Amino acid sequence: MKKREGQRAEEFQTKIMLSSVSAMIAESTTFPIDMTKTRLQLHGQSDLQSRPTNAFRVVSEIVREQGPLGLYKGLSPAIIRHLFYTPIRIVGYESLRNLLVPDHGGSLSLFSKALLGGFSGVIAQVMASPADLIKVRMQADGRMVNKGLQPRYSGPFDAFNKIIRTEGFGGLWKGVFPNVQRAFLVNMGELACYDHAKSFVIQNQISGDNIYAHTLASVMSGVAATTLSCPADVVKTRMMNQTFTYFKKVYKSRSSCVYYRVVHEKSYACIVGVFNAVSRLNLHPFLSRVYHCFSTDLYQT
Repeated sequence: MKKREGQRAEEFQTKIMLSSVSAMIAESTTFPIDMTKTRLQLHGQSDLQSRPTNAFRVVSEIVREQGPLGLYKGLSPAIIRHLFYTPIRIVGYESLRNLLVPDHGGSLSLFSKALLGGFSGVIAQVMASPADLIKVRMQADGRMVNKGLQPRYSGPFDAFNKIIRTEGFGGLWKGVFPNVQRAFLVNMGELACYDHAKSFVIQNQISGDNIYAHTLASVMSGVAATTLSCPADVVKTRMMNQTFTYFKKVYKSRSSCVYYRVVHEKSYACIVGVFNAVSRLNLHPFLSRVYHCFSTDLYQT
């Protein structure tokens, strides 16, 4: 009995470790897409007269002004975020699912999986929100460099210290409510849809439990997650980037942020960066699971 419990504990710890490592590798691979998406979402925040832009123009401006490494500005807090975020949401989801269906003989409905996925995402995002905040602000600092201004932060530790000093400890969780809302919608779409789609593909013999099943399920889950979360993602990015030093505080709440974007900018402003979001939410879970499977096989050999 004790031996079995010891094996379960070891398997649980291994799953957490491999999930973290896989997610950090996937994040490093897809980070330029996330950088582009964030800069698109922030476009027009401090200058309503700025010309329209697109992903290719954003990338070219970053590379021209900061070099290729500018596309990885804010990578370190993003990696730290996934050290907590990914294992909590994925392992948490699987643990809750197995708790409700312990014998693996039945299956949960898509609605039940969506609720479990959303709940796991909320818990994970509350834990990882400070790292997400620092990531967004460091990504946004590149716009200041382009305008000849000094960036707010020299690195993640400098950002951590300055935020606590100027905004208090609670400032690390600024924008946590739209962030949690986004996490609920993303994980409701990603985890539940991936789980359901993969089971559908395998049970209907469209593919075996291999990379093709992972690819199909990742594409379906990425589209579902982006469709559900894109407006909340834009609001989260705008509210997290607000500081009293460089920008006038224009968003008092999530609803005021949505109103400002639609009325003062464009009617489609709340879905800006949707192409990059779809690309990343398709590629990131796919790469994460491929790396996870590879790491698991390597660990077991």
